[in-house]
Amino acid sequence: MEVLPIRRAILSVTDKSGLVDFATFLSSRDVELISTGGTQKVLEAAGLPVTAVSTVTGFPEILGGRVKTLHPKIHAGILANKDDPFHMQTLAEKGIRPFDLVCVNLYDFAGAVERHLSLEEAVEEIDIGGPCMLRAAAKNFHSVLVLPSPQWYGAAMDELRQHDMNVSLNFRQVMASRAFEATSRYDALITSYLRP
Repeated sequence: MEVLPIRRAILSVTDKSGLVDFATFLSSRDVELISTGGTQKVLEAAGLPVTAVSTVTGFPEILGGRVKTLHPKIHAGILANKDDPFHMQTLAEKGIRPFDLVCVNLYDFAGAVERHLSLEEAVEEIDIGGPCMLRAAAKNFHSVLVLPSPQWYGAAMDELRQHDMNVSLNFRQVMASRAFEATSRYDALITSYLRP
């Protein structure tokens, strides 16, 4: 898919800087917003229409928030190749709608290390669902735009303005590389912290 229209986005961010401005930009251009816990609360407080991930999945967040986005209705919506009729037919049969944009940044594990939390407390700051969504969207950059940091919101809005709410394949590929870079750094930090 050379040009991707952005109509449905999932946002789940720890670093909320620039979030409201970016989400307002999307919502004002009729992009449907799906979100998790803290991100959802910020968007609702800003008066933006947002649907909870639990509404999409039909399943509540459990285990103190450890499990919320790890669900086929999220990951199939991210991983479906929009150029593959079989993928799209499967989504239709299962009642799953595809995502066009995945805006995710990760739990602040570096901050946990800097605060000298106990090992048990620090482990709770290891993000699982976030890296899964980032990696899924980055793998499927032909069909999804991934934004792994607030630093890319401006470039994404410029791209969307220039192309009437569409995103080029080149921009999606660049953002995919940034997403893999982010998860790689994150895993390296955790590896270093856990190694005796």
